[in-house]
Amino acid sequence: MSIRLGDTAPNFQAETSIGNIDFYEYLGDSWGVLFSHPADYTPVCTTELGRTAALKSEFEKRNVKVLALSVDSAESHKGWISDINETQNTSVEFPIIADADKTVANLYDMIHPNASETQTVRSLFVISPDKKVKLTITYPASTGRNFNEVLRVIDSLQLTAQYTVATPADWNDGDDVIVINSIKTEDIPDKFPKGHKVIKPYLRTTPQPNK
Repeated sequence: MSIRLGDTAPNFQAETSIGNIDFYEYLGDSWGVLFSHPADYTPVCTTELGRTAALKSEFEKRNVKVLALSVDSAESHKGWISDINETQNTSVEFPIIADADKTVANLYDMIHPNASETQTVRSLFVISPDKKVKLTITYPASTGRNFNEVLRVIDSLQLTAQYTVATPADWNDGDDVIVINSIKTEDIPDKFPKGHKVIKPYLRTTPQPNK
């Protein structure tokens, strides 16, 4: 099946490096990041999982729970985690899903036959607390993910879920934001008392409202 933005993220039960989990129960009321890896003991993925572990506090302060996935066994994952911790100078504590039968990979359309018939591509999903898919990013096997971008997008998603704003190109937390077009210009001062700029009738900016 193909997963699109706004779809309900499929629930699943799976064996992981920390034991059996139910995906929805694991997430609870948190945001979630689910991302796949072609196999254990692969070099790019080793750096990615290490980077994710190093960013533990950044995910926690955004109320985000992380899960990785690989088609290898939970026992294999545990050995790989030892290598990741050693080589990346970190401690992987989040679960890595064992998906040998590709149940989760197929649920989330992580296998792209033209890239590989047998291995998952590098797909990443951001899932909101209501279990809706808010972001999908797919990387080729040769390119490691940019986790600064993942955090940046989560900041944008959480901000725009709370306020009637959008974020412009290259936006980072603390930058000015865009007032969405459903708000009339004359109504902006009441909604955004920090001030605003009218660049064009369809392009109005205001300071980030929660800063």
